[in-house]
Amino acid sequence: MPEEKWFVTTKKADFNHIAAEFGISPVLARIIRNRDIVTEEEVRYFLHGTLEDLHDPYLLKGMREGSAFLYAAIREKKQIRIIGDYDVDGICSTYVLYHALQLLGASVSYRIPHRIKDGYGLNEEIIRECSGQQVEVIVTCDNGIAAADAVAYGKEHGLTMIITDHHDVPFDTDEAGVRKEVLPPADVVINPKQEACNYPYPLLCGAGVAFQFMRAFYQAMEEDESQLEELLSMLAIATVCDVVDLTGENRIFVKEGLRRIKDTQNIGLKALLNVHDLMDKQIQSYALGFIVGPCINASGRLESAEKALNLFLEEDEEKAKQTAEELKELNDLRKTMTENGVKEALGQAFEYEAKGDKVLVLYLPECHESIAGIIAGRIKDRLNHPAFVLTDAKEGIKGSGRSIEGYSMFEEMMKVKEVFTKFGGHPMAAGCSLKKEKLQEFRKKINENCALEKKDFAKKVQIDIDMPVDYITMDLIHQLSVLEPFGKENKKPLFAHRKLKVERVNVFGKNRNVIKLALKSSQGTRIDGMIFEDEDEFREKMGTSKYITCTYYPVINEYQGYKSLQINIQNYFFVEE
Repeated sequence: MPEEKWFVTTKKADFNHIAAEFGISPVLARIIRNRDIVTEEEVRYFLHGTLEDLHDPYLLKGMREGSAFLYAAIREKKQIRIIGDYDVDGICSTYVLYHALQLLGASVSYRIPHRIKDGYGLNEEIIRECSGQQVEVIVTCDNGIAAADAVAYGKEHGLTMIITDHHDVPFDTDEAGVRKEVLPPADVVINPKQEACNYPYPLLCGAGVAFQFMRAFYQAMEEDESQLEELLSMLAIATVCDVVDLTGENRIFVKEGLRRIKDTQNIGLKALLNVHDLMDKQIQSYALGFIVGPCINASGRLESAEKALNLFLEEDEEKAKQTAEELKELNDLRKTMTENGVKEALGQAFEYEAKGDKVLVLYLPECHESIAGIIAGRIKDRLNHPAFVLTDAKEGIKGSGRSIEGYSMFEEMMKVKEVFTKFGGHPMAAGCSLKKEKLQEFRKKINENCALEKKDFAKKVQIDIDMPVDYITMDLIHQLSVLEPFGKENKKPLFAHRKLKVERVNVFGKNRNVIKLALKSSQGTRIDGMIFEDEDEFREKMGTSKYITCTYYPVINEYQGYKSLQINIQNYFFVEE
């Protein structure tokens, strides 16, 4: 395991004033300040932001032109085709555009590329398919910004090309080291990451861009924009699952989507929630990211992503229930495949790390290419090194990478772009294809260029407040819920207690990986602590020690109608008396 560096965030503010002004605990005021939310307006937006606080969609470059093209297409009864992507964001983006355009009577169809047969995003084969089916307008979502050749091909064949995307814009660097972005030659490009776009919040996911596009279009058509609110639950799922920052507009999208999700009129989404028994529980961002999202993703990973999209378009309850159950089974299979892949990848990762590699380039020829990114993420989490997992594909090898803070994966890949046949992504995640004979060259060059140092591989444990468990109350835990939804850039608050006595250890779970500790503070407060890891690993760390120092998040445990305080322990080490 990598070393850990614990530190307490100590940002300054008048916490009592903030608490009094907004009717919250000073503890919450401190946590909010730790999220770099400083002014009273920012605090209000964070705590109470609503749909009325969303930015004007016309601030996105290309909105007026895009709306004009769609207006003409509907008026002239042109065939519109949406080209999405096979992940959760791509599926939800496609649904947002398709549903919104259908409501206005557009002749609209969709196509989500098959992960293995088609690969990522727009390509010439899809353009030919569109031309042969009398499609005249293509609208992409969650892809297209890096598809300059395919877009040019579409234009040559007389198609109107509208690109909506949120991925980083490709760029070239001249001899003086000056960057110049490379935009596809589309009729319209709507992407808040392009240089000429002055949209105030450029961190939207693909479905966020699609939703804002439809808001602008409905305004242009003088249609009732409130019709789009039923799409917010889909937008919330996409936003959480694409791991974009849960700040600003993204936070509003997720809050509003979660608020409506149990009242959804979408038969397919309701079936997916029911198959996981979520309709009887409080649904938060965790359920979207770790239960609902992976089932949607499993269709694109192991079969066709259109299976999940068709679920959301299904109008027969019995068929929706059957498809939802199939997606759950697919995800269970994906979990097993992932666990096996992680074991194989870890063996290689330890070997390359021991050789001094800073970026772990792992080759698993038998691995299903759809789970390469998940495995890369697990390796990154375990060893805190940037990691790529590559596997055999139809042509050469392909795979995905996951990164750590301080290492922009997309930027670093741009420096060695000659080794790839195709690549793209973000600072924290990327995908690539290359010829098999280029594997060693890729591993060598990506490591030679890497400027990370040993200290960068230490896991940083950022504690919000050094707070003994004696201060935990039911009221505080209820107040903490106003900070939700939790996710990237708005992580669950982390507290710390320096020394708790372990009075008893109980182990549960069929895999004996749920550890329950009976704990006692120096002030006499007794509280249970939960650790989720293998018993052997825990016992080895504990040895004969009786005192634990830990970080935690407080929760209310409900059992047979009885409520008690409990802490879920995140990081820990044992200390002597």
